[in-house]
Amino acid sequence: MALEVSVRAEAAHPVKAAPWRSPVTESAATRRILIGIALVFLVLVLFMPLAAVFVEALRGGVGVFVAAIAEPDALAAIGLTLLVAAIAVPANLVFGVAAAWAIAKFEFRGKTLLITLIDLPFSVSPVIAGLVYILLFGSHGLLGPLIEGSGLKIVFALPGIVLATIFVTFPFVARELIPLMQEQGTGDEEAALSLGASGFQTFRRVTLPNVKWALLYGVLLCNARAMGEFGAVSVVSGHIRGVTNTMPLQVEILYNEYAFQAAFAVASLLALLALVTLALKSFLEWRFADGLKAARGH
Repeated sequence: MALEVSVRAEAAHPVKAAPWRSPVTESAATRRILIGIALVFLVLVLFMPLAAVFVEALRGGVGVFVAAIAEPDALAAIGLTLLVAAIAVPANLVFGVAAAWAIAKFEFRGKTLLITLIDLPFSVSPVIAGLVYILLFGSHGLLGPLIEGSGLKIVFALPGIVLATIFVTFPFVARELIPLMQEQGTGDEEAALSLGASGFQTFRRVTLPNVKWALLYGVLLCNARAMGEFGAVSVVSGHIRGVTNTMPLQVEILYNEYAFQAAFAVASLLALLALVTLALKSFLEWRFADGLKAARGH
């Protein structure tokens, strides 16, 4: 009886639905203040210093800028930077794909340790990484006498610079791939294997197409860091002008010698390479937005 009376009362006086409220409860003024703080921070910390680099590089005119870039030591630094990136990035590409595939698709003992080791360069100072290679491959290092006896030179030469660059950049590809591959699971691979595909065919026709955009992003980030690495390379390079100086090291030497115009010219070229990388990444996000959304929602 009481239940019937309650039902009749609700029918006579229906409860009105609560008005829709935005999940963002901040006032318009608060939102403007937050946006303003972010913009001021970006302008002061990012845009103004970056603009200052280009302004100083072109202060003496285009002719002076070109002459600074065309100087033999600068050209050698540019060539070495591109060479190191051309070696380190493919090496990290192979490692990143293999590590991400193993972590995301298989269960094995030591998996947590592997993930921790992949993150190690994020927590270890690049200078420490360079010192490690000095302790290992230097003339008084653990393996130095053996290596020097074979005629191979690692420290203060190209191999040492490449090793140091690989160390500081190898998390980028793997860290882009692991979350996506874990989210996608193993269903597609299992279906391909059940239909008779080999392991390599499964990777080439199933796994790789599903992660190609994340893989490309990882490669772009890895390349940008490889070209701009300073700390680890500075330790293992020996600062030999025209031989082991990369672009960041060349900028430091020119600045310390009060050759400010040349230093900013090389720095602007390095910044331009970073901006091109960022622009390419943004273009790909815009151009292939549907493909990226489908891959992440797979």
